[in-house]
Amino acid sequence: MKLKLKNVFLAYFLVSIAGLLYALVQLGQPCDCLPPLRAAAEQLRQKDLRISQLQADLRRPPPAPAQPPEPEALPTIYVVTPTYARLVQKAELVRLSQTLSLVPRLHWLLVEDAEGPTPLVSGLLAASGLLFTHLAVLTPKAQRLREGEPGWVRPRGVEQRNRALDWLRGGGGAVGGEKDPPPPGTRGVVYFADDDNTYSRELFEEMRWTRGVSVWPVGLVGGLRFEGPRVQDGRVVGFHTAWEPNRPFPLDMAGFAVALPLLLAKPHAQFDASAPRGHLESSLLSHLVDPKDLEPRAANCTRVLVWHTRTEKPKMKQEEQLQRQGRGSDPAVEV
Repeated sequence: MKLKLKNVFLAYFLVSIAGLLYALVQLGQPCDCLPPLRAAAEQLRQKDLRISQLQADLRRPPPAPAQPPEPEALPTIYVVTPTYARLVQKAELVRLSQTLSLVPRLHWLLVEDAEGPTPLVSGLLAASGLLFTHLAVLTPKAQRLREGEPGWVRPRGVEQRNRALDWLRGGGGAVGGEKDPPPPGTRGVVYFADDDNTYSRELFEEMRWTRGVSVWPVGLVGGLRFEGPRVQDGRVVGFHTAWEPNRPFPLDMAGFAVALPLLLAKPHAQFDASAPRGHLESSLLSHLVDPKDLEPRAANCTRVLVWHTRTEKPKMKQEEQLQRQGRGSDPAVEV
């Protein structure tokens, strides 16, 4: 037993001596742990540098916000609105004028369906604070809706829109406001805004830089949630519409704007009062542009910024009853 323990102790001693000698030999060899240590140290240095940069950025004052262009540098938006006498006319025009007042560099062309200017419209324009031109032209009797006819039977506002185009081209004849049309070379865009629609002011900034004809969807029109162009890779490739989709330009009047220089360069382009139902817009646009060259706006025609709303025709039963009794509302009070 003693011999065996002695042998074990001797073996342990020899192994320990061998291990010690190996360790002493390794002390003189180059260490391969230096590269990882250097890499870790560099990472720490880069992090310290980034923290110092972020701290310096926080101490630096924020940059001044970008200044929007001066209004004088913006192209003018010429908004053409036909209007006619009815109970809700003033209410519609007040709503529209207050939207337009939020848009810089805008010129309102308000065209009455009348032989001359009416006091209601003249007074509203004078009080609007807008740059405006007041025009008037009476729709010929043959083009007027007959009693009981639905509104879609005959195109409306044709003479009035064409009268505005004539003024822009130097035709004159304004009955109020700015009498002189824009001089040659004026940068601008023309938009046909009916008085019974609802407009986001964003829409006008979308159209301002139109080069030819710009387009976007219109909400609540054509029996659909919205109607408008279909866009692929930034190009108009078709139209989302339910009624007569093979029209040259199946667009609503509120769904496009035209660059002023293009309109002036095409003096014969106008709306055709004899156009078939739904083709009124096409009767103008066909003279100006090919469908493939339309310029999609409103996030590639994925945002609705104008709605084809209509004010309900007021029911006047109580008014008529009071009138029969000689107690009707004072006609001198403008509604």
